[in-house]
Amino acid sequence: MKWNRLEEPQQLKSIKEESNDKTVLIFKHSTRCSISRASLDRLERNWKEDEMQGVQPYYLDIISFRSISNELAEDFKVEHESPQVLVIKKGEVVYHNSHFGIDYKSLLPFAKN
Repeated sequence: MKWNRLEEPQQLKSIKEESNDKTVLIFKHSTRCSISRASLDRLERNWKEDEMQGVQPYYLDIISFRSISNELAEDFKVEHESPQVLVIKKGEVVYHNSHFGIDYKSLLPFAKN
């Protein structure tokens, strides 16, 4: 799995635009949380590039970039949680989940554009 790092606030505008053409997934990760680490590991272990060709994955370290996480919550009207996954299509969050609710199989339907 090849993550795109979300580290600049201006990337949020690009992500919204990108989501017009393909599904964007943002994984919000806390490097201080064992549940976040377990959710990330489980997602990475199950990720299959051939199944997820239509998904562009982004990784956000919320400890280093908390302001971006706050902006995500405000822009997309989704309460901040960590770990958290957001699925964005056409500039809108179409799915989100957190903690052990983050499951590869529940992301599969969003891989088809």
